[in-house]
Amino acid sequence: MPIHKVAVVAVPGVQPFELGIAWEGFGIDRSDEGIPNYDCSLVSETEQVTTAAGWTIATPYRLDHAADADLVIVPAYHRPADGGAGTGGSQAVLGLLRDTVRRGAQVMSLCSGAFALGAAGLLDGRDCTTHWRYAAELAALHPLARVDPNVLFVCDGPVLTSAGTAAGLDLCLHLIRADHGEEKARRAARRMVMPPHRDGGQAQYVDVPIRSRPADTLAPLLEELLDLLAQEHTIESLATRCSMSPRTFARRFRDETGTTPHLWLTHQRVLLARRMLESGDEPVDTVADRCGFSTTAMLRHHFGRIVGTSPASYRRSFRTHDVPGVRAHA
Repeated sequence: MPIHKVAVVAVPGVQPFELGIAWEGFGIDRSDEGIPNYDCSLVSETEQVTTAAGWTIATPYRLDHAADADLVIVPAYHRPADGGAGTGGSQAVLGLLRDTVRRGAQVMSLCSGAFALGAAGLLDGRDCTTHWRYAAELAALHPLARVDPNVLFVCDGPVLTSAGTAAGLDLCLHLIRADHGEEKARRAARRMVMPPHRDGGQAQYVDVPIRSRPADTLAPLLEELLDLLAQEHTIESLATRCSMSPRTFARRFRDETGTTPHLWLTHQRVLLARRMLESGDEPVDTVADRCGFSTTAMLRHHFGRIVGTSPASYRRSFRTHDVPGVRAHA
């Protein structure tokens, strides 16, 4: 069912940029591009709302204006470190979100706005996402939710969630595409000066691709291995370096890093490949060789599995010195 009326809910501590993303998606007049306008309104529980930036905004409508909206959006908002007052507004806001889904309309979150949907009980039993930095916390608070930290956005029935910042625009374009077709979505994307589709997911933006505990006795070996990733390593060869039996070494490695030698090496090799792709001009097969992958196909396999996109696509996204429209100075 096409979306006509959109309500953007400003809760206390709303992040101004994400509030602007919601308005960019549905509040801009693009009729000159042949794109039908949405009836988009900013609503809040009180007349004035203090933003995360510390200044206040005045909103023209209260929550009852959203009672018949086809889409209710909760942008990101500041959440205190102790979790207090961080549910995304009062029970009135959470009730609005529940009522919206109950009557068959849609709710949508941008970044940390997913915590409000979770507090309303709307993520239970559903696939969802949020910014990768908050994914573990969201999953811990709502164990019945299926939180995917790698995707840019998720649509599970009437509940739509997106990852950090720009992913909100990806979701807006997805909804415009669903309402008005591919060509109008492309026109909207051109107005936003962004691609109509983005390859990959959040994983490509996470700086550390594997979480491991600080090593104790194996710390010198791990530091050494970072300079020897191009070489082949086995449990036996690594155990010999540490004067241990293979069985003892494997057990010690897992105890100190939380993973296996193979997985640790693979993730470190992918991390090195990312850095090479970001800053160098070497062909992908050279990158594979220098990172210790036996073939280019193995690099592509592990890179896609861990980062969520191909080496070539990653290079296009993250190198700036040869991207049209970007000027870099030494």
